[in-house]
Amino acid sequence: MQAAVYAQFPVYRPRRLRQSPALRRLVAETRLSAQALVLPLFVRSGRKLRRAVSAMPGVAQLSPDEAVRDATRAFSAGVQAVLLFGIPDRKDTRASGAYAPQGIVQQTVRLLKKELPNLIVITDVCLCEYMSHGHCGLVRQRGHQMRVLNDPTLKLLAQTALSHAEAGADIVAPSDMMDGRVAAIRQRLDREGFTHTPIMSYAAKFASAFYGPFRQAAESAPRFGDRRSYQMDPANAREALREVALDLAEGADIVMVKPALAYLDIVYRVKTEFGYPTAAYAVSAEYSMIKAAAAQGWIDERAILLESLLSMRRAGADIVITYAAVELAQWLKEGLG
Repeated sequence: MQAAVYAQFPVYRPRRLRQSPALRRLVAETRLSAQALVLPLFVRSGRKLRRAVSAMPGVAQLSPDEAVRDATRAFSAGVQAVLLFGIPDRKDTRASGAYAPQGIVQQTVRLLKKELPNLIVITDVCLCEYMSHGHCGLVRQRGHQMRVLNDPTLKLLAQTALSHAEAGADIVAPSDMMDGRVAAIRQRLDREGFTHTPIMSYAAKFASAFYGPFRQAAESAPRFGDRRSYQMDPANAREALREVALDLAEGADIVMVKPALAYLDIVYRVKTEFGYPTAAYAVSAEYSMIKAAAAQGWIDERAILLESLLSMRRAGADIVITYAAVELAQWLKEGLG
């Protein structure tokens, strides 16, 4: 049918529209905008603290006051939202720092909402950074056998999400991949009066090798085993759609695919199948590889970053989470995108 319709018209060759950057932007099918970007921030206790992450050039662990400084710069550039990850002073086997009223994320949320009330503050809801063993849930270990306890973990995740909402978080984002966690969080938030707090679910989060630099930044590497028993197999696409469908049925408002660049087919299928607001997370190794190659002079950093993030938008992502959000926003403001 489409071929028959197209046959009625001469072949379209938009070469004349490619003659100037302004014309190309005018007819571009897909656009990057600063409003679609989210900047992740790693926060820990202290004051005037900025601890560089060696595996992620330009990224640092920040004290709350420094997080406000970076968020202010991002907001001024046009970035509307940040995503907070907490690094506690102490870890234990019940991740008590994750849901403590004076936890590092809770402190930072309150400060950000005080200083930048129009900034959208999203909080990562997970336990791995707060667990002494580094896994995303409660663990039972017998000898060399380790098992993550799914159902008992849900109560702690719901308590964590509630503590973030009480501190003023605009969106909570569970990233643990425990079964049923969206429903547990939604029910707890609703019961406590936070019916309007949206959930952005890490719905299709793969057990990926692209997370390495992040684990240094968040100090969240597991002490034993790996996370393949609860994160997704990179080989499985149909399973990703089932995971997304389950999270939407449980009350997710936004769904996320993580990582992004190696999983653009999943981003496309999720957006096409469900039509819900969809986020793509350009993860740490995607960022670090570009930075490392650019430092060697092998690639054009700006061109590669813009093209890679444009591909995520073209695949269907409404939201792109990237460590390069501020740089990208500034380039877009200067008309370099």
